[in-house]
Amino acid sequence: MSVRAFFLSMALAVAMAVSPAPARMAIAAEEGPVAGTVPGGSLGATSDAEFWREIRRGQPATISIPDPEAAVLIQSEGENWRNIRNGPISLYGGWLLLGLLILISVYFAIRGRITITEGRSGKKIVRFTQWQRIAHWFAAALFVLLSVTGLMLLYGRYGLREVIGPEAFSAVASASMQAHNLFGPLFLVATVILFIYFLRGNFLALVDLKWIVKGGGFLGGHASSHFYNFAEKAWFWMAVLLGLVLSVTGLVLEFPWLLESRLAQQLAHIAHATSALLLVAVGLGHIYLGAIGVEGALEGMTSGEVDANWAKDHHDLWYDDVVKRESAKAAGE
Repeated sequence: MSVRAFFLSMALAVAMAVSPAPARMAIAAEEGPVAGTVPGGSLGATSDAEFWREIRRGQPATISIPDPEAAVLIQSEGENWRNIRNGPISLYGGWLLLGLLILISVYFAIRGRITITEGRSGKKIVRFTQWQRIAHWFAAALFVLLSVTGLMLLYGRYGLREVIGPEAFSAVASASMQAHNLFGPLFLVATVILFIYFLRGNFLALVDLKWIVKGGGFLGGHASSHFYNFAEKAWFWMAVLLGLVLSVTGLVLEFPWLLESRLAQQLAHIAHATSALLLVAVGLGHIYLGAIGVEGALEGMTSGEVDANWAKDHHDLWYDDVVKRESAKAAGE
């Protein structure tokens, strides 16, 4: 044995004694792959392709901290969420809003404003209390603010950015996000207050089926109803139920620690956007009928009183009850 070979064998023996794994890897590099290795001489039984496939599926890596989300290197569901948010939700939601605006415009062009049949009588009937009106306008103001800011975040980049420029749009989008996050939690409070103040009278009755059959009088003719008609009852329950969905999902998005799972937050975002678009769409119809479409309807929420002839036109059964109570009160006096 030569001197050089002697010193090499001694160095290898020392290396194996101190650190066996590097020594075995050195031997494997010279002698070829050993059992349990993958091509290239790396130790392990998992190929690179399988390893990255598991990462792509969201399989967590091994970590030493308690947060399981920290071990997720790639979350493929995030791409699926983005495609749904920017695809079907934005597309169909936009068509829903645009279609409803077109439908309202066509209806108004054909039918015009629904006026009081016999004109104003001059006699006023109390319809809503002051606290009911305060609750309504509190919720209405939040609804408009959150609708505008939410739609800005969802659709603003498609058109507004090109009109006002990226810098100005960035400022508008940032302000919309801050306002949405700041006032969003109050919508839960407003929804609960609406439920408490307006629950009475909003349960379905047999007369509502007759109202539906007659098209609510919007196509002509007269449809009887009590204090609320079927459309108003449907709007109440949609506002309450969708309002609760919006509030809960909004809180989850604003405070992620409530649901630590990324998938749960993505599902919450989809539910939030879908509920918001539905509520805004129906809300447009409610605003049209209350402010423009029906003469005298808005007065119930401004002054709290409505004209007696308006009550006979739209809520005749309630009007009859009011007349009976007034007659009984007068007779008692």
